Amino acid sequence: MKYKYYMLNKPAGCITAKRDSRHKVVMEYMEDADGDNLNPVGRLDKDTEGLLFVTNDGKWNQLLMSPQNHVKKKYYFVGMGKLDSEKINRLKSGVILRGESVPCKAIDVEVTDNKVLADVLHIFNGKRTSRLYKNKDTHPVVMGNIIITEGRKHQVKRMLKAAGCYVIYLKRTEIGNVKLDDTLRPGGYRELTSDEVNSFYSHG
Repeated sequence: MKYKYYMLNKPAGCITAKRDSRHKVVMEYMEDADGDNLNPVGRLDKDTEGLLFVTNDGKWNQLLMSPQNHVKKKYYFVGMGKLDSEKINRLKSGVILRGESVPCKAIDVEVTDNKVLADVLHIFNGKRTSRLYKNKDTHPVVMGNIIITEGRKHQVKRMLKAAGCYVIYLKRTEIGNVKLDDTLRPGGYRELTSDEVNSFYSHG
């Protein structure tokens, strides 16, 4: 089998799966891709956008997904609430998620901007709800980046919620040293370069 490696700019509204009877799946965007038995590497939530790898190399898939390898994943987020230095330090030192006993840590958290909700409603592409409209002119919103190495279910959203920040937009921008190609439209994909593929064998 000839191994193939792709990056996909996953759109919101589809699930990370090969097939599903009720929902659009990410592999529908890959129907013209070359390669047999392609599979997504890991998962992104239905409403989360951004960088997703697709491959038919099972060993490479396992390399990225193994918890022992601590592959870094960077996300850009927009959240309702505030993140001060105390909350950021809490995220870095470890928070215990609801229903779990082992804390999880953020490798880094960076706040890039603070706005009010009215200024960021455009990210919902017109899908605005009455809940979001309430106090939109005064409700604080924080924007930033968070880096994690684990892969717990809904981890970024749950971590930020534990710090009092309700995520309303989430996009994965980097895995390891590979960044999402900013020329890819949502649903677009391209093959990874050999350097990008091989970077995970020495990502350390």
